[in-house]
Amino acid sequence: MSLFISDAAAQAAGGAGSPGFMSFLPMIALFVIFYFLLIRPQQKRQKEHRNMVAGLAKGDEIVTMGGVLGKITDVDDNFISVEIAKGTEIRVQKMSVQAMMPKGTVK
Repeated sequence: MSLFISDAAAQAAGGAGSPGFMSFLPMIALFVIFYFLLIRPQQKRQKEHRNMVAGLAKGDEIVTMGGVLGKITDVDDNFISVEIAKGTEIRVQKMSVQAMMPKGTVK
């Protein structure tokens, strides 16, 4: 029995002497992979969405996050008025605009 204990103690002592940088290398590599595959593309999409929302103007045709298609009739600081049918307007937050459509989409 003492033979097994001394072997285990010898293995633990040999491994404990060299922790260093190599033990953190897999975590660092994982973070780099997450950054380039998840974090960076999400930040790029957020920046593009902010720029699109900042550039909204009267007459633009949009789709909201709820799937409503319409034409902008009025722009305020935080809200826009969207005509979704003749004589039917709704007010939505600017940030709820998902995409701008090409001119002529709404008829």
